[in-house]
Amino acid sequence: MKFLGTLMSVAVGALVWQSTFAADVTLRFHQFLPPQATIPKRAIVPWGKKVEKESGGRIKVLHFPSMQLGGKPPELFDQAKDGVADIVWTVLGYTPGRFPKSELFELPFSSGLAEPASRAFQEYVETYAMDEFKDVKLIAVHVHGPGLFHSRDPITKLEDLQGMKVRGGSRVVNIMLKQLGATPVGMPVPAVGEALSKGVISATTIPWEVVPALKVQQIVKNHTGFAGDKGLYTQTFGIVMNKAAYEKLPADLKKVIDANSGAVTASLFGGAMDAGDKVGLSLAKKAGNKIHMLDAAETRKWRKTAAGVRDVWFKEVASKGIDGPKLAAEAERIIAKYSAKM
Repeated sequence: MKFLGTLMSVAVGALVWQSTFAADVTLRFHQFLPPQATIPKRAIVPWGKKVEKESGGRIKVLHFPSMQLGGKPPELFDQAKDGVADIVWTVLGYTPGRFPKSELFELPFSSGLAEPASRAFQEYVETYAMDEFKDVKLIAVHVHGPGLFHSRDPITKLEDLQGMKVRGGSRVVNIMLKQLGATPVGMPVPAVGEALSKGVISATTIPWEVVPALKVQQIVKNHTGFAGDKGLYTQTFGIVMNKAAYEKLPADLKKVIDANSGAVTASLFGGAMDAGDKVGLSLAKKAGNKIHMLDAAETRKWRKTAAGVRDVWFKEVASKGIDGPKLAAEAERIIAKYSAKM
């Protein structure tokens, strides 16, 4: 009996300890990639651990990868807005037309490495596009590294792309593909591997970073990049939090979230993208795939052909009262500023 009493005391003590040190707040972080992918592994999980540590354990971040809370990737932003999830990471281009100022960063040949471009994108949004995030608490925005082609058949010149069914990840990227002569097929990134395997598409536009998670290097044997320090395109991403979930935090815990928002988090996610690009490229080389890097002369042909995308975008946003050329000039200035620091 004395032994049982001791066990009960230990058990009660453990419960008291757990209740004393349990998190005050649990935040559900929802996103569409598997946990082993670059962003979950190198950015989302480290971000959550940092928040937990800096809150003294009072905030617990629960990570739900692969759409485990339900829904489809294009619904993620609204899930944060409506409180289905507390925080999400999503591709802004999955909801076409919702972020007209932000999608400027997706225009062809705008940026290169993801880390400096992400810091530039964060500054740009904070200065010119915060109205697009008025329904949520913005944690950070970022971009991926240089976008390129991954294809069944070689793409070594612009003519090779004509009529080819190519996956595009956003409205702007699809406009670009059409300008270049391809047949764009829009789909979220999780669907790319199966679409390539079944021949629904012949090529996809993704950065190197996505290659390992989708095993693209095993499905196709050709990869096409471009000369210079800027990729064919990039895509824009957002980490956003439910407004009510943020507002109900006590002041000291709001400070923890704020300290892990903005430029520091944009840099974390952008840097993860750059690290992931190196891994994806190395796997393609290890698989014996062909890496086609177009020379300066051929790249100029692509740039000239894709330049029409800017004119299309300028015209579209003008109808919404947005001065596209002015914003584009500002974006170029900000990108150049951060790129110069590398």
